[in-house]
Amino acid sequence: MSDGNTLWHGRFVGGPSEALRALNDSLSFDRRMFREDIAGSRAHVQMLQEVGLINTAELSEILEALDVVENEMEEDNFDWAPSDEDIHTAVERRATELTQAAAKMHTGRSRNDQVANDVRLVAINEIDSLTEVLASLIKALFARVEEVYEQEIYLPGYTHMQRAQPVNLAHHLAAYCWMFLRDVERLGDARRRSDVSVLGAGALAGTSLPIDPQIVADELGFSKLFMNSLDAVSDRDFVADLLYSLSVLGVHISKIGEELCLWASSEFNFVELDDAFATGSSMMPQKKNPDVAELARGKAGRLIGNLTGFLTTQKGLPLTYNKDLQEDKEPLFDSCDTVRLTLVALTGMITTLSFNVESMQSSADSPYAAATDLADFLVERGVAFREAHATVAGLVRQSLAEGSELADLVTGHSELGPQAAELLQPGGGRNRRNSHGGGGEAAVAAQIEKLRDLVGALP
Repeated sequence: MSDGNTLWHGRFVGGPSEALRALNDSLSFDRRMFREDIAGSRAHVQMLQEVGLINTAELSEILEALDVVENEMEEDNFDWAPSDEDIHTAVERRATELTQAAAKMHTGRSRNDQVANDVRLVAINEIDSLTEVLASLIKALFARVEEVYEQEIYLPGYTHMQRAQPVNLAHHLAAYCWMFLRDVERLGDARRRSDVSVLGAGALAGTSLPIDPQIVADELGFSKLFMNSLDAVSDRDFVADLLYSLSVLGVHISKIGEELCLWASSEFNFVELDDAFATGSSMMPQKKNPDVAELARGKAGRLIGNLTGFLTTQKGLPLTYNKDLQEDKEPLFDSCDTVRLTLVALTGMITTLSFNVESMQSSADSPYAAATDLADFLVERGVAFREAHATVAGLVRQSLAEGSELADLVTGHSELGPQAAELLQPGGGRNRRNSHGGGGEAAVAAQIEKLRDLVGALP
């Protein structure tokens, strides 16, 4: 390949315009796929030798050249050329400079199936990496669950952002464990759909050469092989699956970020952030800002935008490969990088924060938080729930209107009395709600046992 020539220059009299190069070239972002591209090339040329399309000496020379290229790129001393429009061109150009045998490296393949396979390898590697980082967050959360369970810390649970019922802090934090465990499952589903080798599909319709794509699939560790060459080069559903999984994960990160922002505020004062995971104000010396939580909350918009943009790019694309599909990489890379960075910071924030137990529990100690427990008390004595609800609601209304103590009204009520009034003590009936998955002590203990097994199985 002469210097300055593209892989497709033979069809054209002149070279591409600068405007076309600027729009067309993807090297600025796809160079990060060099490991996957070189791995695919190694597997491909090994297959070419096995089927007799290159000889053993040529294979050895090509593999040695690919080792050199990979080392140069790893060590960041690779000499990029103006003609390197993408990572595939760069690898092949440099390998051919090292040995003429590399001119045969592209035999029986197209950049269409080559890039599709590269992106699948990237997706698999990213999913494995992200799953480990997410597992670290889950483990950090679960460690806090076990810690606060032993301390029997409780706080108000909320509905409609209004104090509802006191719940154990362990139960509250465990909810996020379950949420993030579902994200692990979603990433696993995306990995399974990425795990299909498509190298061998050619530009769109395969090849007349006697290649064996199964050899390549086995060499690269794929568990499945494509069945339709047209679908193979055009399919980016697996990218959308991963972007969707990361968007849902981003929403969950945003939820816990929002909660930590609230909890760290003076109005809530439920947590104290470690200095290493908070920032100050350039003007107001007293400030301690939950920037990690705020950014965790804010990144969801970016992740959802990447998913929405990529789905829109794919809408209406005809078979098979179209250059529009080059738009798969930047949102994929950005979403993976964004989630990884956010998870690491959030894990550190959760590991180091302190719980303000007195503030949490005093906020949950309002006697009105036990209203449902009073209704349940009546139900246990044969009163229909709607009637019990109305009775307790009437006492709450009377207490608020008259400024009288709810405990006094409950004690003096003919159907409630002193035994029911005991439910209004601080912490109230928080440990009585032991239905399956509930917030009571026995139910939380059972939940923690199940979580311990699931968390222990994480990578």
